[in-house]
Amino acid sequence: MTGGVQALLGTIEAWQRDGRRVALATLVHVRGSSPLPVGSRLAVEEGGSFAGSVSAGCIEGAVIEAALATIADGRPRLLEFGIGIEQAFEFGLACGGNVEIFVERARQGHLLKAAFSTGTNSGTALLVTDLREGRQCLLQGSTVAGDLPLDAAALVQLRALGSSAKVELPSGPVFAEFFASPLRCLIVGAVHIAHALSPMAAMTGYAVTIIDPRAAFATAERFPVQDQDTALLAEWPDAAFQRLRPDARTAIVALSHDPKIDDPALIAALHSDAFYIGALGSRKNQAARRERLAETGFGDAALARIHGPVGLDIGALTPPEIAVAILAQMTAALRGKLAAGALRGKLSA
Repeated sequence: MTGGVQALLGTIEAWQRDGRRVALATLVHVRGSSPLPVGSRLAVEEGGSFAGSVSAGCIEGAVIEAALATIADGRPRLLEFGIGIEQAFEFGLACGGNVEIFVERARQGHLLKAAFSTGTNSGTALLVTDLREGRQCLLQGSTVAGDLPLDAAALVQLRALGSSAKVELPSGPVFAEFFASPLRCLIVGAVHIAHALSPMAAMTGYAVTIIDPRAAFATAERFPVQDQDTALLAEWPDAAFQRLRPDARTAIVALSHDPKIDDPALIAALHSDAFYIGALGSRKNQAARRERLAETGFGDAALARIHGPVGLDIGALTPPEIAVAILAQMTAALRGKLAAGALRGKLSA
């Protein structure tokens, strides 16, 4: 999502530099199922070109028509698409959900850019949009900027939110969107599985760092880094973690299958707030690893944070399949769907 917002902002600015008027459509509310998450965006310029998506194609045509109307008359629109029979036939809402899309003119110096920049630079920001008139304010710490006035009670209510959401304030509905530091995936071991996992994780929105102290493994020839969201470090993982400082938006995956490399990484990971820690190896290797780590002072509760054998049990055999299983388990942990022990992987190495 991070790269998607950045690319969309670049497209909008390019259109505006050419003198073209632009409308921005944002998915602000979902009931039931939706192919895309809240906060997904579609930009439309006055000639009809568009970028981004709010529904993976289900309702894009109708949203583009509304966006062109907003460009023409300047009036924001809050659209709703449901799952009634007529709408399902007309718009193809096979996902069975109900969505709301807010359409507004994209302004020069849009606060969305400032909010995205704050999150990219490891800060946090809350962008609040009035869903009637399109006025906005940006909350960064105690600072409030923009043309949307909010009273003290509204500020307290919005800052207490745990995720992006449409909120009904006494003054009317608003969309409150969180921007935070990007998700990170630290992969220890420049091995075949990392070849598959690193681009998959990057496509899913993670900034990926591959770490391996073995100079013969961590080479640009083996891992040609072409994506700005991927980095390659030829150093020991515990030293790298001191600089990278894994936080609650970080996933750590140990893949080297070498205790000399994986164990220091896992020790550092267990001392961090990483939301996911996984380690490659059979059940026998996992048991031996737990014994070694227990000798360093970790108790059962701490060791239970390590998902090993790593990945969901989908019968994966090849490196790409194992990467899919790992990314699925990371996603389940991120979205709060990973019950303790319920989805523990069974992959062997």
